[in-house]
Amino acid sequence: MKEPLIIMKKQLRGEDGYKTFSVRLKDETVADLDKLSKDTNRSRNELINILIEYALKNCIIK
Repeated sequence: MKEPLIIMKKQLRGEDGYKTFSVRLKDETVADLDKLSKDTNRSRNELINILIEYALKNCIIK
């Protein structure tokens, strides 16, 4: 008897621990981000996550 074809359910968006949303950035900020992306061989998304996590851990509220 042939083995059955098993098709796994696709995870729905948001179930991977990430949320998707839009932000507006200045053109110069995007240009800086693109340069950093090129220089580090990392995606914009990866860099944005790194930078936001750092900022959240290191900000001081007065």
